[in-house]
Amino acid sequence: MSDQSARWVDATQLPEELVALIDALRPGEDVLITRDGETIATISGAYPEARGFAAPASEGITVVATAMKLSASARDSLSERLGPGYLVLDLHSAPPTVDVLLVPPASPQLIGNFRALYPKARIVITEIEDAELGVKYEGPVRRLLDAGAEAYIPSSTIPRLAEQLDRTMTQLRQLTGDSSAPLTIESPRDHALE
Repeated sequence: MSDQSARWVDATQLPEELVALIDALRPGEDVLITRDGETIATISGAYPEARGFAAPASEGITVVATAMKLSASARDSLSERLGPGYLVLDLHSAPPTVDVLLVPPASPQLIGNFRALYPKARIVITEIEDAELGVKYEGPVRRLLDAGAEAYIPSSTIPRLAEQLDRTMTQLRQLTGDSSAPLTIESPRDHALE
């Protein structure tokens, strides 16, 4: 970091056990420093380029940052499902050059702030509920679908709405033969992410 006000400690001045814990930290993991049961400091795993390693993006890896609080196991699960071409990090451990920023439903102002902070990232709003991993970021669309809505189609024009609705209904009938199952229709911009 180039911040002149930042304080630093030479690792050779720290206990070997602490240095080993710090060296073992992965991006998004923390070591809590406590006194009398109260946390007085947090040491966070550095993004690889901060430790002198090449940034994953230079290796053809898509860096995904999560703007919602996820456990390390939830991030690991997401990363595993995405495959070897992805690295999933907590927002606080991610570099400003992230490729994708996953954000829970939020205000337009917050999205604008994220856009300013991460100008090259694709910002993706996600509503997620995974009881097994203890994750719940519900938003208005999920609540509407849970209440009985059949589909959500964020179309930019009437012709685009007609195209999306027809394609979705046709695919649903072909795949399931059941037109009563709830649908979630991707945004027209979703295909740009592929």
